[in-house]
Order: sequence, then structure tokens, then C-alpha cells
Amino acid sequence: MLGAVETRSVSPVFVGRAGELTALTEALSRATAGEPQALLVGGEAGVGKTRLVEEFLDAARAAGAVVALGGCVELGADGLPFAPFATALRTLRRTLPAELAAAADGQEGELARLLPELGDPGGPDPSDEDATARLFELTVRLLERLAADRTLVLVLEDLHWADASTRHLLTYLLRTLHRGRVVVVATYRADDIHRRHPLRPLLAELDRMRTIRRIELARFTRAEVHRQLTGILAADPGPALVEEIFERSDGNAFFVEELAASRSCREGTGPLSDSLRDLLLVRVETLPEDAQRVARLVAEGGSTVEYGLLAATARLTEDDLIEALRAAVGANILLAVPDGDGYRFRHSLVREAVSDDLLPGERSRLNRRYAEALEADPGLVRPDERATRLATYWYHAHDPAKALPAVLDAAVATRKRHAHAERLRLLERAMELWDEAPAEVRAALRPVDYAESYPPCGCDPDTTPLSRLDLLAEAAVAARLCGERERALKIGKMALRLLDDEEEHDPLRAAWFWTEQARLQSTLGRGDGWAEIARAQELVKGLPPSAVHAVVLAGAAGWGMLRNPGPDSLAAAERAVEYARLVRAEATELNARLTLGTIMVAAGERDAGLAEMHAVRERTTALGHFHEAARAHINIVSALESLGRSAEAVDLADAGIELARTRGLVDSTAWLRGNKAESLQSLGRWDEARAEAERLLASATSTKPRGSAHLRLAQIAADRGETATAARHLAEAAAVYGSRDPIPQYTLPLAATAVALAAAGGRLAEVRDRIATAAGTGFPPGTHRYGWPLVLAAATAEADARGLPAAEDGRAGALAALRRCVRALATPAPVWAAHAVQVAEELARAEGRETSARWAEAVEAWTPLDRPHQLARARHRLADVLLAEGGRREEAAALLREAHAAATALGARPLREDTELLAARARLSLAAGDAPGTPAQSADGFGLTPRERDVLTLVAAGRSNRQIAEELFISPKTASVHVSNILAKLGVSGRGEAAALAHRLHLLTTPA
Repeated sequence: MLGAVETRSVSPVFVGRAGELTALTEALSRATAGEPQALLVGGEAGVGKTRLVEEFLDAARAAGAVVALGGCVELGADGLPFAPFATALRTLRRTLPAELAAAADGQEGELARLLPELGDPGGPDPSDEDATARLFELTVRLLERLAADRTLVLVLEDLHWADASTRHLLTYLLRTLHRGRVVVVATYRADDIHRRHPLRPLLAELDRMRTIRRIELARFTRAEVHRQLTGILAADPGPALVEEIFERSDGNAFFVEELAASRSCREGTGPLSDSLRDLLLVRVETLPEDAQRVARLVAEGGSTVEYGLLAATARLTEDDLIEALRAAVGANILLAVPDGDGYRFRHSLVREAVSDDLLPGERSRLNRRYAEALEADPGLVRPDERATRLATYWYHAHDPAKALPAVLDAAVATRKRHAHAERLRLLERAMELWDEAPAEVRAALRPVDYAESYPPCGCDPDTTPLSRLDLLAEAAVAARLCGERERALKIGKMALRLLDDEEEHDPLRAAWFWTEQARLQSTLGRGDGWAEIARAQELVKGLPPSAVHAVVLAGAAGWGMLRNPGPDSLAAAERAVEYARLVRAEATELNARLTLGTIMVAAGERDAGLAEMHAVRERTTALGHFHEAARAHINIVSALESLGRSAEAVDLADAGIELARTRGLVDSTAWLRGNKAESLQSLGRWDEARAEAERLLASATSTKPRGSAHLRLAQIAADRGETATAARHLAEAAAVYGSRDPIPQYTLPLAATAVALAAAGGRLAEVRDRIATAAGTGFPPGTHRYGWPLVLAAATAEADARGLPAAEDGRAGALAALRRCVRALATPAPVWAAHAVQVAEELARAEGRETSARWAEAVEAWTPLDRPHQLARARHRLADVLLAEGGRREEAAALLREAHAAATALGARPLREDTELLAARARLSLAAGDAPGTPAQSADGFGLTPRERDVLTLVAAGRSNRQIAEELFISPKTASVHVSNILAKLGVSGRGEAAALAHRLHLLTTPA
């Protein structure tokens, strides 16, 4: 009997694919040299992806590489979270036990979410936005460590079945894997990727990454089909057979095999069926009856079914089951799984055909068998798969009473693994089953077992049943954490509509949902979220203290910390801390205390605020709340920068980055890098700041840190005179931040940079519009750190434009607006007091009443503050006034040399040119030791001829080319040529910019 069904349907000869195999082996060579490689292999079902990968893996093993292969699992319509990565890591654990243990040392708990064999993953924090990214980062670092001393080939098969968590982890891996001897190969079935398939956007994203190579497998040619048939038949096929099979298969390698095998099975029984499904079922139908039943059972069990589970569900004696399996394996229908004790179909197309051939009642019955067997003996499958598979079996068995609790158990399991997309799908399935499940089943469910997003409500956990609102709360948080924010918003609206019903009215629950909605509104750029927070506060007003009350107040305080850190926000933070302590919600308390400390520093309570923040940092670190500990580092670094203690800020940022990297806190690392770059810029370490910002831009996964990177690069470029680069980064930053949720820490620096660029381009009207907007909006308490640079940039622009005819109209109003801004800004630290002195003197310069005594005060204020750029600018202005007043040339020369040296070291081209031009006009040398009367360079520093200086004077007066020609008795064409030459010599792009530069550098006047 067994001999009758045994057949060789796979060619022992590897046919074609020489170019594709070469691409894979070349990638292996590059990876061995230390350059990580990533390849995507696509093609229709049956075209030969698996065979190509098998040949490549044989070559990789022969070259000494370690191979780890994992396949995405299809379980009904479901996927198991992280299935291919878990399988691959399990293989690595068997192959490299000591090495993997060393690479995972200290992070076993987190990595156990992928590979449970590593230990207990512990309890998840549902509010930890960084949890999934932390898991992803630790996985990438694990692979990098394993690949440090050996070449590692990671193969992920059947991405078209990948769950969302697997897709997200793969994307993160391919984007962040920068070192190690690693080759990542992923395969997918191209003909399954319809327009709405979830893999489609991922493929589009990966196509944009130039480091990833995509290989598309074409069908075989007629010659290749001939070679394949020769290998299968072990003889040369006749031309008629080759032609027939080539025409029927259209060059699909698997169909060639099936046609050849079915021809052998049905020899002498008539022509082959035209139906593709019938073709795929031909060999199954020739199996013995028991083997056919086992094949149908395996088809419904998932991609792979364990032998023990088969034995418990097949209802055959062990001998009969083994014989049935032997027949199916011998016919190349089933394969034994190489690294376990299970079985799978040799090709998924055959499994799909067998599954599709099942009758509806038959499918439900088989799923019930699986579910009952797994309930009776949970050890039949791996622990990390058990809950999801049981939930799937009961769901497809169409038994709501059993399916609802099983689905909820699976949702809890996926939550512990940070597989939030799969958790959301399961929770939505639970809501679908909710009304179908018997009332007594629902009444037996408890929130303490299945829900933890909504804070404890004070009810008796032993008697309070789980409610639909509990499921909606879990689903809303799961949707937010997996990036489905639109879905989270809709779930929240659904819950709030339900709560509007008098029977369901619960002000605490409604307040919690409104707080969630506020967060989503801000994240999605729909608004600032204040209306939602205000609604939540109204709902909890007058109610006894509760965890929800504390969450609402903490949310209000956090909102105010960013947008209006005044007395109301301070009071909200204090009440949030008080309420959290009353209800013993320490996590909420620590969050609120950190917010409170940040607001205290902004309000001028520097020492007390910093002490509070450091206490939170120490407590959260001791508790292992590393996400909040990292947030403490972020806020303290920002606070230190606001106090002018930039060197301390850099040191603490480095410590925070190390903590965040060690714990895989990707988003926290990005925020800390952004804060560090800001402090490095303040310290004049611009090259380091730019490198940090560029590193942040390449690695940031969320929008605000990316905006911070662009803003930092824009500011540095502006200070270096790279206006085109600065404008590009400024536009990118503005686009990232958006306009619907104006937060001062973003809007004010954007405005300051825009003012600097407008001033450099001679666009004084734009400068005035910006400052008028700022004066009208006002500066909330605590925003002085962002307001002073804006006001200084605008005051400097007004001073530089003094004397320009085009600047006279509206000057009085602009200066009045600047003075209103000055009155609104506090000076709680020496760095802001120095800003105030310099702004005052720039305003005096704008009105022609500056004095060397006041500029000397500005230099004195900046000198101890480790702000080289601002100090150099003040020294340049003081030297200019000293020269204008006369009699102190040596002092002016010393100031110019110091300013020039600082500008050169910084790469601040505009400031360097200003000092060089002023020195040239005053005939001062910038070289140390030269006499004060030694000229530095030509009289104007730009090589302007006397006629060009005349033309520039008229350009600055706002004259057109025709008016210049009439006044100088030259032709308009000659005037145009002079203007073009002037723009080229000054290195500017327009007449307004040329006029602004001429006035700023006194090119139109004779020095004293």
C-alpha cells in the first residue's frame, strides 16, 4: 500500500535562478565582511521561493554561517505574534546556547516576550508608550551581539501571513541594523498582496530604503521546465510532454511538479482536470482514507500541527496514525518539521486546497476537537502559542460560551508580549462575541483577570463583573499603543456614547475616556486636547478622590506644563500629587511630581523644583520604572538648560541616554539626544550638536524629536550663514510640529529662526510680522527661555536696518511691540539677564543711542556664562561703538580679535565677516601682536569699486535700476550690471539682503 503512493515529485536538480542565488551569496560575502544585508524575495505561490532559499542556506552553512529560519504562521485567519522571530531565536538558542545567554544577559525578562524560554516577562505597564520599541531595540541589539563574531543568516518566510507585530519588528530591524555580520532574508507571496493587504505599505516603505534589495522570481522558461521534468522523471521527457506541462503550468515550478505527479498517479485513467484545486487534490485523493483524514485535520490545525495534538484529535490508534502520516509524507503531501515533532504541508497551496474542500460543519467539528484536546492537555503546544491557538480553535468552532473567555485570555497573553496590534484584534473579536455569549458566562468574568488599562474603581474585584466598557478601555489603549490612533479615537467615541446612556452613566469612566481622547487629539494634530481635559475635570469635580481623579489632574498639569506653565498648572500638579497619594497610585504620583518639579523650575523655584525632579529620578530608577526614570532625565536636562547650566545638562543627558539605550527606550533616547544637541549648541560645540541632531534625525521614530533635530540643524545653519540649508530644515521642522497644537517650546524657537533668516534676507516686514504675532499672543510664564532669543533676533534686525528708507515706515510700532515683549519676559537666571541687557542695547542701537558703557555691561554679563557665540557678538558690537566714539582703538582691536577667533572656531561665517569688515574699515589687524594701525584687508572687505559703492548706496535707499541710472548719469543696463556685480561680491541673493548687509557692516559710511 505504501509503495503505491510514494512518488518523487521534487527535482533533485536545482533549476535556474543563477542570478538570484548569486545575489544572495554576494550579500552573504558582504555581511561576512561586516556590512549587514537585507533582501526581500517575492514571487507568486509555487514559483520556487522556498527552494531558492534552501539552496542559499546550504551554501551559507557550507561557508560557516549560523542559520536561523522562522516562518509566519497562519492559524485560520489569524497570525501568532512574533512567530517567525520566536522560531528563529529558538533555533539560535539551541545552536548557540552560551552565546545567546551572554548576549541576552540582563534583559532576559524583556526578551522573554519573544522567547518565553528565557524567563518570566513580568507584568507589562499598559501606559508605557516605549514598551514595544524597547522590545524591538533589545532584539536588534541581541542579533548584533550574536553576529559580532560569526555570520548570522536570519530567514523569515511567508511575510504575507505576518501579524502586525512581526511586520513592525521587521521594519524596525531593517531600519536600525547598522553593524554585525547579519543577512536578513524575508520571503512573501506576491500574488497575495492585493491593494488592501497589510504587507503592501510595508513593502512600499522598504522599497524606499536603499539598503534593502528586492528579488522578484519569474516563472520558468520552457527550457527550465524541461530540465525540471528531467530531474523529476530521472529521464529525458518527450517534447510533447514538455510542451503539454509547460502550457498547463505556465512555468510555475510547483504546478510542474504537481502535473508530473498527478500524471503518474492517474496514468491510464483519463485526461487531467482543468480545475486548479482539483489538480492540487489529485495526490491527496489517492492516499489511503486514514491519511486523507489526517491531511484534512492538519489543514485545519494551522501552518504546523504537533504530533501530540494530532494524536489527541485524529481518533486513530497510534499505529494507524503513524501509518497515515507515513503515507502522506511518502507522497510529499506532508513534511515532518525539522526542529520539532510536528507536521506541515509541503506547500501551502495544497493545504489551502484541502482546507477549502472541507464542509462548513466539518470545519467547526475539527476546530472543536483541537480546542477540547488543548483544554484537556495544555502541554500539547508551546506555552507562547497556547492561548492564541485555543482562542482561534474555539472561535472557529462557533461556540461563543467557550470562545469569549479564551479570546480574552489570548488578549492578556498578547499584552504581556507587547503585541498590541494582535491584542486589539482579539479584543475586537471579544466585543463581537459579547452579545452572543450566555449571560452567565459574561457574569463570571472579572476585570481583575482581563482588564488593567482603566484604573481600579474601588469595586469588589470578587463580585464586580467584566463589562463592555472594560473591553472598550482595553481596546482603546491597545489601538493607541500599536499606532492605530484613528481606531483608538473611534473606540473612545463609542465608549463615550455608551456612557451618555443613563443606565451606563459613570462620570469616572467618562473622565478617563476623555483624558485618552485628549492625548489622541494632540497626537493626531486635531487640536491641543484642552477641551477634552476640561470636560474630564468637570466630570470628576466634587467626587471623592480616586485613581481616575489623579490621572485627570496629572493630565491637566502635563498639558499646562507644555502650553501654559502658570499658577493653574502648578495647582493642578499639586492636586494630582495629593490625590495620587491618597489612593496610593504611586506611578501616577511620580508622574505628577515630575510635572510639578518642571513647572516649579519654570516659575522660578529653581532649587526646589530640581530637587523634586531628582527625587523622582532616583525613586523611579529604584522601582524599575525606567520609562518614567528616562522622562525624569529628559525634563531635568531641559530644566538645567533653561537655567543656563548647559555643561551639567550635557553630562546628565549622556547618563540618561545610557540608561535609555540599556533599557531599549528608543523614544526616550531620541528626546535626550534632542535636548543634548540644544545644550551643545549653547556651549558653542556646534559640530557636536550638528552630529547629534543628524544622528537623531536618522534614528527617531516619533515626530517631535524629528522636529527638534530639524530645528537644531536650521539654527546652526542660520548662525553659520548657510541660509538655504537653514530654510529647508526650518520648513521640515514646521511641517513636523504642525499648526493645530501650538506649544511655545516649538513655536517660539521656530519663530526666532524664521526671524534670523528673514533678517539675513533683508525681509524686515516678515521680521515685524513675526514679532507682532508673538507680542499679540504673549509669553506664558516659564517661556522666557524661548522668548528671549526671539526678541533678541528681532531687535538685532531692527538695529541692523536703521537708516534704510524702506525700514522707516512702521519702525515705531515694531520697536513698541518689542518693548511689550521685553516687559512680559522674566530673567530668572543669569543667562536670561544677559539676554535682557543685550536686547536693551540692540533697541538703543536701533534708535541711534547705543553707548560703549551699556555694551560693556553686555560683554560682562556674557563672559562667565560659557556662551561663546553670544559673547562674541557682544564683543563685536562693543568694538564697533568704541571705534565710533574714538580714542580706544587698542581695546577695540583686542575685542575684535577675540570675537573673530570665536567666530572662526564656531564656523559662524556672518559674524566672522562682520568682524573682518569692521577691522578693515578701522584699519585694524586681527592678527595677534600687530599694531592697531595695520590694515586687515581692503577698505571695504568685498572689493567694491567706488562706482559700486555709489550704486550700493542708492540700492540701500530703495532706488530701482532706472532711478540709479538717472541719478548717476549711466544707462539702466549699466546700472543692472553694477547691481549684479555687487550682489555677487557681497554673496547675497537680492537687493534687500544687500541693503541690510551694507547697513549692518557700515559699508555706506566712513568709520571714525
